[in-house]
Amino acid sequence: MTTATESPEEVCRLEAIDWSTVSADLNAEGWAVLPNLISDHECDAIAGRYDHAEGFRSHVIMARHGFGRGEYKYFAYPLPVLIERLRTKLYRHLSPVANRWCETMGMDVRFPDDHAAFIERCRAAGQARPTPLLLRYGKGDYNCLHQDLYGEHVFPLQVAVLLNEPGEDFEGGEFVLTEQRPRMQSRAMVVPLRKGDAVVFAVNSRPVQGTRGSYRVNLRHGVSKLLSGRRHTLGIIFHDAT
Repeated sequence: MTTATESPEEVCRLEAIDWSTVSADLNAEGWAVLPNLISDHECDAIAGRYDHAEGFRSHVIMARHGFGRGEYKYFAYPLPVLIERLRTKLYRHLSPVANRWCETMGMDVRFPDDHAAFIERCRAAGQARPTPLLLRYGKGDYNCLHQDLYGEHVFPLQVAVLLNEPGEDFEGGEFVLTEQRPRMQSRAMVVPLRKGDAVVFAVNSRPVQGTRGSYRVNLRHGVSKLLSGRRHTLGIIFHDAT
């Protein structure tokens, strides 16, 4: 049923996603694309928030911290309605994958079905600052490979939504993942995205099935150098920060 704040188009887009394929892709590669997660209008509206101070809790210039070049802002609570809905609904679809991964990797942690219950767990541990963020890159900007870990409680999957059109609004600036397997060289993956597409990916580690059982691999993500134009990304992280 559609709530008072949901549009029929938004509900249809979420229902159109083949979540069994998403789960299979995550298990095989550590990432999966969610095509057309939000509309062009919603992309423009979210990106347009960047030039306004209200609604954010902090502003980070990457070069000052050795993170790369570019900048981003963390949203404050209450989150914008669309972002809050996406965070809540995506979590419901991803928590079964997260629990299977933790079980396979021999981790004791399990995640509740409801995102609000998980956020209460974070707050009880002193993680009360919201982590969804809006990133902006200009020509020459990039994001170094990293992991978004903000405290004791970490949900093992996160989502990034591309808010501009490659080839039209910007050139370069590909979303990049690297995977380090035991006693092997790192594997690099470039994720193809269009405006409104999202990628869901492992925050820090995931299980891989080998000939002698499963083992854990570590992942990092970043953005390659932007050659021209401007690129905005919405980051949806499900755990909060200390």
